[in-house]
Amino acid sequence: MKSPKLSVNPDKLNAFLGQALNDMGAAFQTALIILGERLGLYKAMAGAGPLTPAELAAKTQTDKRYVREWLCAQAASNYVTYDPATDRFTLPDEQALLLAVDTGPAYLPGAYQIIASTVVDEPQLRETFRTGFGFGWHQHDAGLFEGTERFFRPSYAANLINSWIPSLDGAEAKLKAGAQVADVGCGHGASTILMAQAYPKSRFTGFDYHEPSINRAREAAHAAGVSDRVRFSVAGAKDYPGKTYDLVAFFDCLHDMGDPAGVARHVRSSLKPDGNWMIVEPFAGDRIEQNLNPVGRVFYAASTMICTPASRAQEVGLALGAQAGETKLKEVVQQGGFTRFRRATETPFNLILEARP
Repeated sequence: MKSPKLSVNPDKLNAFLGQALNDMGAAFQTALIILGERLGLYKAMAGAGPLTPAELAAKTQTDKRYVREWLCAQAASNYVTYDPATDRFTLPDEQALLLAVDTGPAYLPGAYQIIASTVVDEPQLRETFRTGFGFGWHQHDAGLFEGTERFFRPSYAANLINSWIPSLDGAEAKLKAGAQVADVGCGHGASTILMAQAYPKSRFTGFDYHEPSINRAREAAHAAGVSDRVRFSVAGAKDYPGKTYDLVAFFDCLHDMGDPAGVARHVRSSLKPDGNWMIVEPFAGDRIEQNLNPVGRVFYAASTMICTPASRAQEVGLALGAQAGETKLKEVVQQGGFTRFRRATETPFNLILEARP
């Protein structure tokens, strides 16, 4: 292949080189953040004030030389601060909230598990670019499943009960009184369990076609003490059973479906006449240029490696993608027979959409 003829602007070249170097450092952080979490380094630093590498190593029963190198990498990335006068490193409270508090509103290490899984799966995904075939959710490295639950759960915990369900038309009152709820594409069951804990008079069923995830969800429900009102079953979005649900919920998964319009038809058939369909989707504008920002950067990358291949692996293979936007989502929902559709609320990372028969 002949080399292309290029006309290079030196200033633009240097600017892009600086961006690329920054991205290289960020990419290396994936392994370092996972390592820091699993060794308990972040948790040991949280609220502890300035620490020497030896002190952190002693707290975590790790080797001080390796810990020193890890700390230097963290300091160069501004994840921790360094005081050359004392040779001590500090994890600021703001970083600690995101890296050490797994019950916080935006715990980040799970996201890095997702990223790591896409690197493991790159050879298989490379082949999909050549063939146009799909790569199903179930085919991915197992780190994807755990990372997805751990990354999304904090956001659901912060918003689902306090904001998202109250934004739906009449849904909260039904759940408080006692409703039947289907959580479709439930994964490890975090969203299902959160709803069950908040609404003890209601009954919840989580559905997912991925049997290992359903098994994990059952274990989680037992551990949370909600097994008496929660059950999990292996089923797809177009064939899950039941015809009398008051609420059907889809969390960050409709765009992964091969046939979202067909899914919408099945959801409509499973709802009571006055039921609600809550569709939580990644935040996106309708046009590409609206999504060329840090959030869109993350979601487009995830969509390339996870969401689009997942849809392509199913019937129809529409491949909406994680940045589909509200207009496209509305179209497939209306094709399924829903007559009412609106944006109920939003966060910087999610659109919370409501559809009604």
